[in-house]
Amino acid sequence: MWPQPNDDRTPRTGSPTAKPDLRLFLVAGEHSGDALGAKLMSALNAARKGRVHYLGVGGEEMEREGLASQFPLSDVAVMGPMSILPRLPRIISRVHRTVDAAIAAEPDAVVIIDAPEFTHPIAKRIRKRAPLIPIIDYVSPSVWAWRPGRAAKMKRYVDHVMALLPFEPEAHERLGGPPCTYVGHPLIERLAWLRNLDTSSLVERAQLNPARPVLVVLPGSRTSEVTRLMEPFGQALELLKLRGLEPQVIIPVASGVRKLVEKRLSTWTVNPSLVVGEEDKFRAFKLANAALAASGTVTLELALAGTPMVVAYKVDGIAARLRFLLKVPSVVLANLVLGENAFPEILQEECTPQNLADAVELLLKDTPERNAQLHALARIPQKLVLDWGTPSQSAAEVVLRYAEYGRDQAALR
Repeated sequence: MWPQPNDDRTPRTGSPTAKPDLRLFLVAGEHSGDALGAKLMSALNAARKGRVHYLGVGGEEMEREGLASQFPLSDVAVMGPMSILPRLPRIISRVHRTVDAAIAAEPDAVVIIDAPEFTHPIAKRIRKRAPLIPIIDYVSPSVWAWRPGRAAKMKRYVDHVMALLPFEPEAHERLGGPPCTYVGHPLIERLAWLRNLDTSSLVERAQLNPARPVLVVLPGSRTSEVTRLMEPFGQALELLKLRGLEPQVIIPVASGVRKLVEKRLSTWTVNPSLVVGEEDKFRAFKLANAALAASGTVTLELALAGTPMVVAYKVDGIAARLRFLLKVPSVVLANLVLGENAFPEILQEECTPQNLADAVELLLKDTPERNAQLHALARIPQKLVLDWGTPSQSAAEVVLRYAEYGRDQAALR
């Protein structure tokens, strides 16, 4: 049953020229996708004056925008093989249930949102059973870095990819993937907020001394990351202390790993301030002279905050032996967006306290390395900005193009 749109103030088909209501089937597989999907739905509702009906799979944020979810997102929102395996039968069942619901709904378009392990099997089955339904993939898998053959395979069941990173359309074209449009990273929408974010409350709570440098330490948001990085990070800080450098350390910690971070801090000789939450995390970024961070999306967050950084990462032995399969010149997103390796990455066996301390020291002083990073950071926002509107509005435009005209195009596929 298709739900009624949230906004009942606009006549559904009041005049001969009015556009008919759209029916969209959206599928998110984890909570970050739920947040992304909700913003997309908000932009769609604004563009269509609320005359959109939504079915699919999502969480609380998408439900607030009008989605009728087939089941709770928690049924499938798991990460990592060890978490997935015990719930695999349920996840497989939810895949088939979602496909059946999509086929029965006969939507104008299907939008799968990130989480390719869950959403792509759904897209493949929908394409096989109902080939005329347009399918849009919101968030490209990292085909440019890992398993590039996925791009060409996606073309069989995805009509268009909406990319968060500006270099991804070229990658899909080069690899024979589906048509791909850069719609913008959600972080762009926070630029104005970030510029105006007041840091004084964190200065007071952390009792920061303006005469001493501030170092933000980010050991990751996953248990495996924290387990592997807390020890070398702590030892690097100890080396800095022995060299006469004692930056004030702030650790923005994800709630899911806070207890583990606190446990690992018992071996540190430095006493950091722990902060929780998005606002304090970005306050810390703005206050920091430098950051020591695990590789990930956080490098883009640091870049948009203008924070010089050293990036580190360690994986398990099996993954380390597969490094030759990586097809990128850097694992740092900020480097890939910039198109050059401006931010040092210290990986695997190179991730030693000595190497980390050496790299961080250069950023805590007035050095050519620090100045070079500041110049690089100043160029990154321009690499990400859009010609018009927000990422959500840009994504909505692509979805509407397929939902309104896509079936005619699909018939010619």
